Amino acid sequence: MKKILITLPDEMLTEVDTEVLEEATNRSKFVRTAIRSYLKSSKEEKIREKLKKGYLSMAQVNLSIANMCISADSEQLEVYEEKLAESEK
Repeated sequence: MKKILITLPDEMLTEVDTEVLEEATNRSKFVRTAIRSYLKSSKEEKIREKLKKGYLSMAQVNLSIANMCISADSEQLEVYEEKLAESEK
């Protein structure tokens, strides 16, 4: 494990120390946990953004496919209704 040096504003360090006391841990572990949490959150956000971009880019294609299917269904419904009407005669 490597050691690093960070600089924090006094107020932030006071908050960190309060949390460290409440959690019965130490600053190093607190910072490691905070960084791990940030990295996980950042990774999840990037995945969400990629999914959103993918869904948006496919929206027009999906709409076109849906419209083709509606059109085909309507045509089949007309044929069915015509055959049904003929059988009732």
